Amino acid sequence: MIERSITEVLREAAIHYPVVTVTGPRQAGKTTLCTMTFDDMPHVSLEPLDVREQALEDPRGFLDEYKSGAVIDEVQHAPGLLSYLQEEVDKRPDPGRFILTGSQHFGLVESITQSLAGRTAMLTLFPPSLDELMRFDDPPGDLFETLWTGAYPRIHHRGIPAERWLGDYVTTYVQRDVRQALRVMDLNAFSDFLRLCAGRSAQVLNLSSLGGDAGISHNTARSWLSVLEASYLFQRIPAWHRNLRKQTTKAPKLHMIDSGLLCHLLGIHSPDQLRHHPLRGSIFESWVVSEVLKSRTNRGLPASLFHFRDAKGLEVDLVLEGKNALGFTEVKSGATVTTDYFRPLNRIEKRVLADEQLAGPLVKRLVYGGEKSTSSRGIEIVSWRQVAEQDWV
Repeated sequence: MIERSITEVLREAAIHYPVVTVTGPRQAGKTTLCTMTFDDMPHVSLEPLDVREQALEDPRGFLDEYKSGAVIDEVQHAPGLLSYLQEEVDKRPDPGRFILTGSQHFGLVESITQSLAGRTAMLTLFPPSLDELMRFDDPPGDLFETLWTGAYPRIHHRGIPAERWLGDYVTTYVQRDVRQALRVMDLNAFSDFLRLCAGRSAQVLNLSSLGGDAGISHNTARSWLSVLEASYLFQRIPAWHRNLRKQTTKAPKLHMIDSGLLCHLLGIHSPDQLRHHPLRGSIFESWVVSEVLKSRTNRGLPASLFHFRDAKGLEVDLVLEGKNALGFTEVKSGATVTTDYFRPLNRIEKRVLADEQLAGPLVKRLVYGGEKSTSSRGIEIVSWRQVAEQDWV
């Protein structure tokens, strides 16, 4: 299995905290990451019912078996264990003593904030970024194969056909995680809602419209979408409007994190079909946003991603606020750069310079579907192949 880029951040966190918690979507590689990084520690999973029952019914006895520490996998299945873990690490706060993993963010984080606040570092592991995918023996060769296959590691490590694996993943997710989280009675309705959300990837979110199309109420749409986000399938990118006055859209954009799963839900059955698909641009935009998100989380940084849109038609796909810089990025799936691609970046620069004083430089980027990275008129032109190599801060 490949080494993950977050490994050093994980090791460093274990130097400072008695507990480190790694969350992320199912099958992103959390267990492999933690067992490889801490290969001298025992590993126990709370997935098997007998082990889970032991942790729930006799938590002190369970932890007594691992006094020297352990990697405890799928810890969200035993939230009550965390209170006893707090007691244990308070008595003996050795750094890096327990490494926890969990997939269901909505259950895990609530329990941790109640029991382990100040005692654990929180890291998020997403499926591999583009530079990590290149470490596999047979990585995808071109842009459309990369987008269509997606990044879940089992597809690349085991050589499982992407469409088959992703179909099984959706079925397992809907029938298991959603049923546990929401107790949804009509799984077909939720499956339809999931596909409708996929069709809105890289669009400004309108919950009323989404709920109406799905045949559910606004509040139900909000609740269901929160589960999709908490399961790390989607990411909401808030609108950026710092000091830019009047007529600025404040609704977030919705992005699906894995492009392969997005293609599967949209019924795209091959890279060639994706090449000519009407949603190709949206899929590529969501993939770029996902790569930037992975770049930041792999360094232990918060997402801090935004988009900009106003009522006059000015739209910039991605805005990043750093401590010393402000970055604007446009995303175009075409392989040929045209002057039209630059216009939003030049227009937003004029607005920013007119409306506020910048503490640092303003960085303008264009990420496109071509092979060559260069620069023009103060704009960095970034090939899709070099997205993971950029300093997204």
